Amino acid sequence: MRGVQGAGGFTLIEVTIALVIAAIIAFVAVPKYQDYRDRVRVYQAVADIGAMNVKLKARMDDTRAIPADLSEIGESGKLDPWGSPFVYRSLATKAAIGHARKNKNLVPINSFYDLYSKGKDGASVAPLTAAASRDDVILANDGGFIGLAKDYE
Repeated sequence: MRGVQGAGGFTLIEVTIALVIAAIIAFVAVPKYQDYRDRVRVYQAVADIGAMNVKLKARMDDTRAIPADLSEIGESGKLDPWGSPFVYRSLATKAAIGHARKNKNLVPINSFYDLYSKGKDGASVAPLTAAASRDDVILANDGGFIGLAKDYE
């Protein structure tokens, strides 16, 4: 009868080292993946807003009027990449202009309508400089800019 010589398993130290390496990789990889997902959502919101802007401009050309809401272009209830509805506000009346999105000088950023996503936090206020608005994906300069409010000058 022969004695058992090394069962061929891993030692506690080897398993611990493997777990520490896996934890370090996860610690680095998870935030990078989250950043990637956030960037993809912003890009998707930019693309969606751009497509809706094209439809809104075509509708304005056809009717010679500012659309009252997104249902006029078949986009009623469309959700942004974070699961919230896109915000559309016609600026056809003086009262509506008072609720328009505004730049750092408190000047409206669009002439005909505002179209934006409330972004990752789901919160927004009219001035783009407010903390709640910095992550919004906005249409500005009547379509000349589509992107994060924090990047708009």
